Formats: sequence, structure tokens, C-alpha cells
Amino acid sequence: MAKAISISNLMSKKYKLYDFDGEWYQAFGNPETCGVWFVWGNSGNGKTSFTLQLVKYLARYSKVAYISLEESSAHTMQASFIRHGMAEVAKRVMLVEREEVSEISERLKRKKSPDIIVIDSLQYSELNWSEYKRLKESNPKKLIIFVSHAEGKTPEGRIAKKVMFDATLKIWVEGYKAFSKGRYIGPNGGYFTVWKEGAQKYWGTN
Repeated sequence: MAKAISISNLMSKKYKLYDFDGEWYQAFGNPETCGVWFVWGNSGNGKTSFTLQLVKYLARYSKVAYISLEESSAHTMQASFIRHGMAEVAKRVMLVEREEVSEISERLKRKKSPDIIVIDSLQYSELNWSEYKRLKESNPKKLIIFVSHAEGKTPEGRIAKKVMFDATLKIWVEGYKAFSKGRYIGPNGGYFTVWKEGAQKYWGTN
């Protein structure tokens, strides 16, 4: 039988939240520092740029492991890291090449392992639903961010759709803007501009 919690206990419960500021707060408010976030979008819309900007920003709070399953350490990834000034957070962000799900789980068990892990992409991880639940439930104090391909405006594949629905923060990237579709929406209505000029061209705004 599931544990019951009283209304008074719920109202008095304390949560560890990110103290986001500026445009990050405007878009996403103050999300919880653990759980699952989900980023998805079609190629050429700024998904990688947004993810790296997010990683760079989160590095001010905790160490981040970026699991690069798709591009690994290819020249394209190097160029993206240079373009977004990732050298500034070199001591807080590690790039991990093509780890299996079991290896990711073992990494998270290590002493002083990163509190934030980014898996790029969910499709390349070949994660199944049972493995996803096990990864999430065995790391209740960690933040796990999945990056996903899209089919139209929905995540690509059945598992990706299920993970997206389960995530607390769902971020859709289109036309160089990132839109919060989850439970955390900031004062501006939940959008973050990834690249101003590209967004203006795509959306036809000034």
C-alpha cells in the first residue's frame, strides 16, 4: 500500500530548488534540483546550442557529466563547445564518450559523482522503460537530462514519449527558442531565446 501524506505535511515539506536568475528564471522559474528533464526538437533548430547553454549555466551549481552518445568527441562537438565558451566551465563539466546504460549507472554510484548528467541522445542510448525507471529511482538526488530527436513536434519513439510525459521539466526547442512544456514555467510564459538573430528570422519578430 502506498504511503499517505497529510495536507499539512505536504504544505510544510521543503524542496531543494535551483535559484535561477535572469532569462533562465524568466523561462523556467526555480525548478527542483533532482528528477528528470527532457529536451527535444528537430535538427537545425538550436537543440544542441540550447543544451550546451543549459549545461554551462547549471555548472555554476554542480558538476555536470555530458554523455555524448551521438557525436562523441567529433570535430562538430569540439566546435560546439568552443562556440559556447565551454572552456569557462572546464573544471565543472566532463565530456563522456559513448557509455552504455550500465556504465552510466556505475558512474553515478561513484563517490563524488556529478549531481547532473546529460544523456545525448535518448535514442542512441537504446534505453528501455525498465532501465529508465531503474536509473531514475536509484538516483533520487540526481538531475538526469535527456536530449531527444523529434518526429514533427513529438519525441521520436515510444520510449521517448513515455520519458517526456514522466519528466518534470519538458523543453521543446524550435526556431532557436526553447519552450517550457512541463511543470515549471517562468514569469515570461516559459520561453528562452537560444539565438536572437535566428529566432527573429524564424518567427518573424523584431
